[in-house]
Amino acid sequence: MNELTLIQKIAVWAIPVMFAITVHEVAHGWAASRLGDQTARMLGRLTLNPFKHIDPIGTVVVPLLLLTLGGFVFGWAKAVPVNAQNFKRPRHDMAWVAMAGPSSNLIMAIFWAFIAKLGMLLQINAPDVATFMIYSGMAGVSINLILLVLNLLPIPPLDGSHVVSAMLPPKLAWQYNRIAPFGFFILLGLMVMGLLSPILIGPYTFLQQFIYGLVGLH
Repeated sequence: MNELTLIQKIAVWAIPVMFAITVHEVAHGWAASRLGDQTARMLGRLTLNPFKHIDPIGTVVVPLLLLTLGGFVFGWAKAVPVNAQNFKRPRHDMAWVAMAGPSSNLIMAIFWAFIAKLGMLLQINAPDVATFMIYSGMAGVSINLILLVLNLLPIPPLDGSHVVSAMLPPKLAWQYNRIAPFGFFILLGLMVMGLLSPILIGPYTFLQQFIYGLVGLH
């Protein structure tokens, strides 16, 4: 997508980024609701209305900055509130809630791959629409796989850390979760040192090739 202007990139990435981030958070709230915590539902956060979830920095500024600089594009929304005390098995149920977010991103990545494939099939009859669908579909696959892989990193408070926490003895899990206030700075440090992309690229490429093969985009 390097041949696109910044305005074209924004047009292509806007909808995929917005829905990737929004659905990720709604999935957390939906899973929590199914497991007995209605906090997100009572606060009106079980909605696909993106304005209920937008974080000005994570949903707008960071993706725009990364689009300008090139490389991986990712972002975040306002976290859906979850009260683990409402669960029957707080640590284990919280792991299921955490996994709902990345799982939704996997489903959306497959959906966007089908959009790109449909665009390819429409290239002869509607070339302009087809081009937009192909670029948007590829962007949708990319942002969702980035969110999936990034959130599975075992760095509190990312989703993967809740799975790790559920498998640890309670005392050790408590000590592990104390890292959470520093998680953002750990990620930032990895990014500044150029280590984050090498960590993500392997699983990202594997999943991308798998999904492209699944829908026939090779």
